[in-house]
Amino acid sequence: MVQIPVALPSTRGASSPEWVLMELQGEIEARHEKGLAGSLMGDLHYSREGVPILIIGHHILYGKVSHLEKPLAVLVKHSARREGAESPVEAQGAAHGVNEESTSTCYMVTALIKRKIIFKTRPKPIITNVPKRV
Repeated sequence: MVQIPVALPSTRGASSPEWVLMELQGEIEARHEKGLAGSLMGDLHYSREGVPILIIGHHILYGKVSHLEKPLAVLVKHSARREGAESPVEAQGAAHGVNEESTSTCYMVTALIKRKIIFKTRPKPIITNVPKRV
């Protein structure tokens, strides 16, 4: 059986940031071939009534906040090298000429996601400075 240790962040005085899952209907395409990774997608705002508003380029989307039935955990994988074989499998590997040093993997919980924002309506164009005469 494989055991994976998971460590929870310390909650002494400092509160961890709250993460929220965003669900969009449809696709978001990048203008460039490099993709969306690491780039700014848009601006997220909330109205006075608490309605989430997402502005992407010249489009605006209105959403709603809902709670997840089962919270999701955001994990970060950490690997550390350790010396010596502790398990029988590692001992067999050492007997067959495999290096005695092995890696130990553990995961740190970065955040818990308990809510999601759903944007399921079509984006509306933002039009400003419309000329009065056509």
